[in-house]
Amino acid sequence: MAITSANQLELLQTAEAVAREKMIDPGLVVDAMEESLARAAKSRYGSEMDIRVSIDRKTGRATFTRVRTVVEDDALENYQAEMTVEQAKQYMADPSVGDVFVEEVPPVEMGRIAAQSAKQVILQKVREAERDRQYEEFKDRAGTIINGLVKREEYGNVIVDVGAGEAILRRNEKIGRESYRPNDRIRCFIKDVRREPRGPQIFLSRTAPEFMAELFKMEVPEIYDGVIEIKAVARDPGSRAKIAVISYDGSIDPVGACVGMRGSRVQAVVNELQGEKIDIIPWNEDQPTFLVNALQPAEVSKVVLDEEAGKIEVVVPEEQLSLAIGRRGQNVRLASQLTALDIDIMTEEEESARRQKEFEARTKLFMETLDLDEFFAQLLVSEGFTNLEEVAYVELDELLVIDGVDEGTAQELQARAADYLEAQAKAAIDAARALGVEDSLIDFDGLTPQMVEALAKDGIKTLEDFATCADWELAGGWTTNKGERVKDDGILEPFDVSLEDAQTLVMTARVLLGWVDPTELEADAEEDADIEDGEAEEGEA
Repeated sequence: MAITSANQLELLQTAEAVAREKMIDPGLVVDAMEESLARAAKSRYGSEMDIRVSIDRKTGRATFTRVRTVVEDDALENYQAEMTVEQAKQYMADPSVGDVFVEEVPPVEMGRIAAQSAKQVILQKVREAERDRQYEEFKDRAGTIINGLVKREEYGNVIVDVGAGEAILRRNEKIGRESYRPNDRIRCFIKDVRREPRGPQIFLSRTAPEFMAELFKMEVPEIYDGVIEIKAVARDPGSRAKIAVISYDGSIDPVGACVGMRGSRVQAVVNELQGEKIDIIPWNEDQPTFLVNALQPAEVSKVVLDEEAGKIEVVVPEEQLSLAIGRRGQNVRLASQLTALDIDIMTEEEESARRQKEFEARTKLFMETLDLDEFFAQLLVSEGFTNLEEVAYVELDELLVIDGVDEGTAQELQARAADYLEAQAKAAIDAARALGVEDSLIDFDGLTPQMVEALAKDGIKTLEDFATCADWELAGGWTTNKGERVKDDGILEPFDVSLEDAQTLVMTARVLLGWVDPTELEADAEEDADIEDGEAEEGEA
């Protein structure tokens, strides 16, 4: 194909038609044409030459030029695209390094192969421009709901026409066994929008908790206006969900507003989610109260919260146990997701039996270690003493409140407890030394003799060994294996060492060994504190 006056205008018409069809800038299509023509010209004149093509945006005339750059004598590498100052004097009056000499060359005749190559370049550029336009249009819409038309289904994934492009609803993001036919209307949550070399850039979801929150925002004006806030959402997609709401206007009931007149508002959301049952729960700042609400419709007798461990024990009547747990554990699982707490559910009978067992174990401990009779040991347990450390190191006045305990008896109790603990500590140190533990670990502040013995049994015998431990190895934690949460037991977990405590101990050991600069730790701590302060200020604002 030769670039003649007959088809010069046709270039611009083609560029405008393609740009209109793909909704991109015509200038981008013309740029692609210029690049494709330049590539074809290089195959005709030689790939070493710097051939450039410029298409006039008004007339469509394509101008082919050869560009040569003036370089230093010793920098001359490409004779076709570069020349020395001396060589440039025959073309330019006063050449200097960096100047360029441009001369027009005859247009090329494009053969079949060159034309095909040019077509590929143009198509590639158009596709890139189309993807960029689609990304720019949708990047700020992530986290919102979009309506689209189903185009086709591929291996369980649904391709959705969203107007200005295509999006994908992956198989695992569909509710239950939803199936769609071409041209079905579909409403989805835009979960992610990202740049990718090829394929879909817009990822949709119908199972995300945020999808339900956005649906409620569309149905409940009070949520849209900010009078009611959705604090948390937990879903078992297609089956059941729990949503926690709070009202900032004392005259508005948040649950009633979300339910609507005769359930009209919540029913609209249920219909969109294929009949998913929704429990609307009033959010409460007090975690135990919030949990009682979250476990509805089950009735709760008692709640025991362990804030440090992030666990909570819930006691329910025997007849309420199956309701609290739910089918296949659904109710308690959703309540756990909603409150971000690990929940243990037990009946009143089980809790009573457990407490009786604990009472008997502590009574036996005091009888054996302090040489007390059963009645006196039970008195100690009844007053809230749980271990020997509490007896040995508590203020004397706290022992004197027990009936029948005078000052002499209290001192004797503390002396016996201290002697027993000291003997235990000595036995633990002797056992650790027998296992080969070095003094560097025994003398390390923060580890009790029993902890040192436990570390020794696990092969940790020096301060260097201890400093290489990870915090979860010491304190324990949870890992996910094949979709299931698996408990990892920590070496020091029996001694109630938390992850934060373990991290502090390990970092202290590393500082003592000179592996870590303490000034860097202080700087990191200050930076973390500044970040937390900033987040707190944003929250208050």
